[in-house]
Order: sequence, then C-alpha cells, then structure tokens
Amino acid sequence: MKEIIEAGVYIYSYCTDFVINLANILNLSYYEINFIVFCILYPLLIIVSLGFHIRQKIRLNKLALIKPMIWRK
Repeated sequence: MKEIIEAGVYIYSYCTDFVINLANILNLSYYEINFIVFCILYPLLIIVSLGFHIRQKIRLNKLALIKPMIWRK
C-alpha cells in the first residue's frame, strides 16, 4: 500500500511541475493552464472520443449487416 501512495505522490508532483513549467513557458498563470486543460481540452477530448466511438459502432453495425449477405452468395 505504501508503494501505491508513493507512486500517487510522484505522479501528482510530476503533473504539478509540468503545469507550472508550461505556465512559465506560455507566460500564463497556473490557474489559467488548469482551466485550459481541465475545462477546455479534457471535455473536448471526451466529446471527440465519444463521437469516434459512435462512428465506429455505426460502421461495425453496417458491416455486420453486409457480411451475411456476402456469405449467402
């Protein structure tokens, strides 16, 4: 259990340092970078992933309907 907690602390520290460095490079504040990442980019990524999933599901359903017709010939 101790290793899991240490890994969590390490990942949190790394992500925090990354955001701070990104904020310094872009001349923005830590809070502005957090807003961009968690309020804009992350929801956008979720919506795009959901759209991709729906599109693939539709394509697979069409393929499932076509495939039995090919085998009947």
